[in-house]
Amino acid sequence: MPLQAKGKAPAEAKQPAVTKTATKTRPAARTRNASHSNGRRPVTRPNGKALSTYITERFDEFSRSQKDVARYIVDHLDEAAFQTAEELARRASTSSSTVVRFSQALGFEGYPELQQAAIEEYRSRAPGEQTGSAPLFDFDHSEFEASLAADHANVEETVRNLTREQVEACVTALAAANRVMVVGMDQLAFFASYMRHLLALLDIRAEVVASPRQDSITRLSRVDEDSLVIAFSAGRAHPIVVRAMKLAKHRGASTMAITDATLSDIGQYSDLTLYYSSNGPSFTRSNTSLLAIVQALAHGVYARDKGAYKDRIRAFKLK
Repeated sequence: MPLQAKGKAPAEAKQPAVTKTATKTRPAARTRNASHSNGRRPVTRPNGKALSTYITERFDEFSRSQKDVARYIVDHLDEAAFQTAEELARRASTSSSTVVRFSQALGFEGYPELQQAAIEEYRSRAPGEQTGSAPLFDFDHSEFEASLAADHANVEETVRNLTREQVEACVTALAAANRVMVVGMDQLAFFASYMRHLLALLDIRAEVVASPRQDSITRLSRVDEDSLVIAFSAGRAHPIVVRAMKLAKHRGASTMAITDATLSDIGQYSDLTLYYSSNGPSFTRSNTSLLAIVQALAHGVYARDKGAYKDRIRAFKLK
């Protein structure tokens, strides 16, 4: 399936439930400070740069909890533009006071000034980064429809953030690996186990590290230079996931990260990275795009030689 270059669909300020996450492509910053009709004083762009660009450049200076806020704003700029500090804190798994301190660390008086900078960057996005696609449901939609619409938008956003080269490299790494170690903790443990199941159908040896139990962590000791370590993360990566990636790099293994955070903790240890969008109106992150990526990777391996896997897949379907 053809994969397009990154893009960005426009979102309505009154519909945060169906907006799409900010992409890793940074729009050109506007250096002009415009006056605002609401009476708020103009926001000065730090060094004339877009908010997400400035946050990315200073990321290593922030505290651990402030990095959670930074990751969320960079990848969910439209939500930061229209959510309260309390709502943003909940989605970033931190406190509203941390959001305020983060705003001040960037040089703003408080969160309203940071939010205004987010609004300005959101509105300044180039037309080429927008798709112009119509919303899936009417404006007056139910919460159920809002959740479905967000998932639909996340899949579209994920596809736009991937390139054919990225996907082909990941499929090739999977098909060539002698041993695959899949690491995913907490809610991501399901996806790690499901990937192992799909790879087993393709006769690819895979092991899972999905809990902090000693017998699970011990599997990491089998990682060597012939291994491929695949790590799942959502927001701040679990310490065991980070540990697994560090160990893999130390032992010369190949590494792949599947994450919803552009500024992920495991990004610096991964040879290959697939980014997925997890925006949503619910109390938890959307995992629809993550599931789609797992299934697409397995299908990519299968499609390389359908004849070789035909009998195994037929036997599975007859069960």
